[in-house]
Amino acid sequence: MDLTRQPPRRPSNAGIAGIVGLARMTDKARGHNADLLGEFKYGESSGLDCEVLELLGVAVDDFADAADRLWDDELEAWVRERMRCSQDQIEAFNNEQLTREPLDDLHRQLLRERIVNFAPGSTDITTVYASIELDDWGAFRDEDLTTGPPRTAFLRTVAGIVGAARMADKARGRRAGKLGAYKYGNDSYVDRTILEFLGISQQDFEEAAWRNPNDTELAEWISQQMTLTPGAVSVLNEKLTRHGITTPGSEGAFRKRRDEVCPERPEVTTYFAMMDIDDEASFGIVDLNRRPPRSPFDNNLGGAYGLARMIDKGRAQISGHIGAYWFGDDSGFDRRVLKLLGLSPEAFTEGLKQHGTDAEVVAWLGDRLQGRDADIAAFNNSLVELGPGSSDGARAFLTEGVKATDAAREDVGTFMVLARLDDEIFLARLRASV
Repeated sequence: MDLTRQPPRRPSNAGIAGIVGLARMTDKARGHNADLLGEFKYGESSGLDCEVLELLGVAVDDFADAADRLWDDELEAWVRERMRCSQDQIEAFNNEQLTREPLDDLHRQLLRERIVNFAPGSTDITTVYASIELDDWGAFRDEDLTTGPPRTAFLRTVAGIVGAARMADKARGRRAGKLGAYKYGNDSYVDRTILEFLGISQQDFEEAAWRNPNDTELAEWISQQMTLTPGAVSVLNEKLTRHGITTPGSEGAFRKRRDEVCPERPEVTTYFAMMDIDDEASFGIVDLNRRPPRSPFDNNLGGAYGLARMIDKGRAQISGHIGAYWFGDDSGFDRRVLKLLGLSPEAFTEGLKQHGTDAEVVAWLGDRLQGRDADIAAFNNSLVELGPGSSDGARAFLTEGVKATDAAREDVGTFMVLARLDDEIFLARLRASV
């Protein structure tokens, strides 16, 4: 879960096991596991999480592991099997949490500041939970689509519907007066199709998206307006993801738009794929929430495996769109490429900021690459053969990665193959039509 683009669920949300704070902790655990926690705190760093974990009698690492593996319904069953508390204790816990007011000067001051910033004049916001919810809402209610794009249309984190999370971002941008060049609601084919399917007006959806910056809670609002069936959603998703050059009557308009956005990409045949390309190009970013970086096997830049991939990840890191990927010291591949180049992650990042194209980066690297054919050949061989060796920990990491990606691939024995396979599966899952 990406908590740089949305807050966790409200602390008052008791949707999992009837316990307040548990749904929020679940979202933070998933953000923590994906290295996408943003400014939030999980587990032992969060006083509220500690109280929930103590009530349940569950260890923080065990909960993080369960939250990663299980859907909410499964997680609720897992919690109920392990928790040591009675229903009376849960009710007492909920009441204490929901009514607790700030106990010290720091948190009383935080509450006052949040009211001034996000709800001036309000007198009914008095509790710790209300203070947290106000802060979350104030931080995520608005989107500035003049400085960055909405999320990819392929994302289905709102009610399982493709395009809905993107539409929510645009609704928040419109509400903030910062829609930029994007179209929202009835002015957008995708939005209009979704709104007609839901039977919701663009005004009502805009208000709901603004009030509910968390995708799951926005989906809960949608479920209160209508009954969604999985079959109906799948038909809608198939229609929207396939919309493009093969849509009857759309071929001419699609080709014209593709010639404007990506004339060198004839393999692009759907509007969703073209929107991703347009979003990145319009803001000069690399967004690895939309697509993987280049293959670790790509050695078109200076002959070195991993360099093109590291450039993509570095540019994504700079623009704040690295997603679940690792860059620099956090990446085993990058550490080896940087050692070959004799550069620190900080120096390489600064080089990317100063040089906007691959050709400029290669020229900047100069003799760190040029004239080193033997060194690069040896490096490439070491990288392509990189496996777990005799390390039990590395073997477990590789095995777990393969099983999570494609459990049938017992032949995968190197980290480059795992990375490439993981990229392809990530993209296929993201862009699945249903």
